[in-house]
Amino acid sequence: MEVAGAVTAQKETTTSEVNAPNIDFVTYTGEHQLPLIVGLIEKDLSEPYSVYTYRYFLNSWPHLCLLAMIEDKCIGVIISKSDYHRGILRGYIAMLAVDKTYRKVKIGTKLVLKTIEEMKSHHCEEVVLETEITNKAALGLYENLGFLRDKRLNRYYMNGVDAFRLKLML
Repeated sequence: MEVAGAVTAQKETTTSEVNAPNIDFVTYTGEHQLPLIVGLIEKDLSEPYSVYTYRYFLNSWPHLCLLAMIEDKCIGVIISKSDYHRGILRGYIAMLAVDKTYRKVKIGTKLVLKTIEEMKSHHCEEVVLETEITNKAALGLYENLGFLRDKRLNRYYMNGVDAFRLKLML
């Protein structure tokens, strides 16, 4: 993984075949950002989450919750945590969403890489997540970053779709 530096508010320019605007990648700083996060995630993810789920992650691990911002608009978000599992510190990516207008310019990839670097700096030994087996874009993103399919979880999601648990050893 090639992201350097701490995960803090910093200005970056994303480049690709499509010209993308300047994007600020910032850590979660408070409740005022919650409506931006919920609005973006509810548009894209199949699972419904209560406000308590968001607050659990955001308040417990704000350094692992990042937003991709263009001025005052949230165009991407990743929500993660770290916790001990079977004696090792494990990072967990709970949610990742990027506004459809801004896909294909590596915003999701940058959010994941920045989160992984932050997890490494806190001595996580692995990162895990689940994604629907039908979500080819997500599977491609994570597998391109080195995640491996660890387990198939039958009817994991409320909509009845199976999931893959993906794992990255750090």
